[in-house]
Amino acid sequence: MRHGESEWNRQNRFTGWVDVPLSPKGIEEALQGGDLICDLPIDVIVMTTLIRSQMTAMLAMSRHRGGRVPVILHPGEDWRTIYNKDAPMIPVITCSDLNERMYGELQGYNKAKTAEKYGKDQVHIWRRSFAVAPPSGESLKDTSLRSIPYFKNVIAPMLKEGKNVLVSAHGNSLRSIVMYLDRLSEDEVVNLEIPLARPIIYRYTDLAFTKQ
Repeated sequence: MRHGESEWNRQNRFTGWVDVPLSPKGIEEALQGGDLICDLPIDVIVMTTLIRSQMTAMLAMSRHRGGRVPVILHPGEDWRTIYNKDAPMIPVITCSDLNERMYGELQGYNKAKTAEKYGKDQVHIWRRSFAVAPPSGESLKDTSLRSIPYFKNVIAPMLKEGKNVLVSAHGNSLRSIVMYLDRLSEDEVVNLEIPLARPIIYRYTDLAFTKQ
């Protein structure tokens, strides 16, 4: 699930790795997204280091009916150790590999004004193409080089163990993962849109992914 509307989504600004919280609308979207998965079993939650992803995951899970509490893991910090292994919890993993693509020198700028400065076509290429990066930023290809290996090396093994995983991430990190799962070409992914706070559900069976 992509995060809900952030304050800079609301202001139509390039956000990237800038750590901006959800807007009031985004909070409602996250709760509504949670309603759509409230009865699905969830064993592990993966979220990014950015607050809009974390808010979305926790708000969505506040609607869950499973009775288990999301607990954010902090490896290496002994004082957070949970000694009662029967405590009703869902482990929550935080990672930077699924962060939004870094928009470089565009971060903080209004998208419409940026189009006026650089031209609508150029900004469209920076935003939607696969391999062209904005100045000092990442392309979707760059983002995929960290997000897809994380999916293969961390999330897929949990699925193979039979665990149900909720991923709360961002438009471009999820675009790259959906591109991998749906076997989209570089041309096809240009038109792929990931909606805000709307769950996209895949079932993993017999080493294959099927969109539900």
